[in-house]
Amino acid sequence: MVGSVPVGGDAPVSVQSMTTTVTADINATLQQIAALTASGCQIVRVAVPSQDDAEALPIIAKKSQIPVIADIHFQPKYVFAAIEAGCAAVRVNPGNIKKFDDKIGEIARAASDHGVPIRIGVNAGSLDPRLLQKYGKATPEALVESALWECSLFEEHGFRDIKISVKHNDPVVMVQAYRQLAAQCDYPLHLGVTEAGPAFQGTIKSAVAFGALLAEGIGDTIRVSLSAPPVEEIKVGIGILESLNLRERGLEIVSCPSCGRAQVDVYTLAEQVQAGLEGLKVPLRVAVMGCVVNGPGEAREADLGVASGNGKGQIFVKGEVIKTVPESQIVETLIEEALRLAEEMGVEVDLDDDAPGPEVVVR
Repeated sequence: MVGSVPVGGDAPVSVQSMTTTVTADINATLQQIAALTASGCQIVRVAVPSQDDAEALPIIAKKSQIPVIADIHFQPKYVFAAIEAGCAAVRVNPGNIKKFDDKIGEIARAASDHGVPIRIGVNAGSLDPRLLQKYGKATPEALVESALWECSLFEEHGFRDIKISVKHNDPVVMVQAYRQLAAQCDYPLHLGVTEAGPAFQGTIKSAVAFGALLAEGIGDTIRVSLSAPPVEEIKVGIGILESLNLRERGLEIVSCPSCGRAQVDVYTLAEQVQAGLEGLKVPLRVAVMGCVVNGPGEAREADLGVASGNGKGQIFVKGEVIKTVPESQIVETLIEEALRLAEEMGVEVDLDDDAPGPEVVVR
């Protein structure tokens, strides 16, 4: 459990991110947390490299709408400050906390007294030099040994409210490390491909690694690490979980990649439908298809769809053709039918001409 969010066991896989603000800037940090919360973030981590950051934690932890994890490196005193501040959890890195070794007992007692979990976060970029010397580089075995060694120090003091991450920038190494870790312990696992890169590259790396592990039942909470605004991390994370049916799907656009058979501009149709339905948070699958090969089948299987050809489109709703419209009316018709289906599902749709999509209120 991290604050009010269960992690591990039969709990749903949760999505995390980390603020990019200076934590000591309380207003900026809380504003970013609010934006993350609105995008679906369930747990947020904040960096605590200085005393000013530590002193900001009580207000941030109190005012944040979601549980706050303090990210601590090098300075054990900030661990105690985070626990006293009411943070939902504390992340420590065994690769750079040698000063912590003689403080483990105190940290374990303080965390236990306050009911604060500890995440042992191993990172390939800051692996313990002793393990680098032993293995030559940040191998899966080195990452796992680091994590379990740190766990053992806490276990010696009877503390087992632990979560673990073993992150690497190479998704293949990362997957191997988590598989080994899952085979050797029962602690909840936080998945992450560290320093995954810019949005496109990082999304691919994270989707590949998370998909492989989550499909095997490995992983309890995830953080997509992108060189992009934190809200983008949440969008990708939620999308990954939805694609694996680990979270109820929202609006899903199924559209063909187009080919020489296409007789309509599928790219434009799909983009316009997606833009017109932006903000419609209901589990609807909308198929936008451009030819007669796969189009009718995909449109029939979707909640709503169009099979296009010869400058017109057959509109399907729940597997039945309800009308045929000119290409110029396809987008308008799909949006109208999507909103009608949303209302049938108990969602009140309030159209705003100035907004990019419908404003949706659940009744």
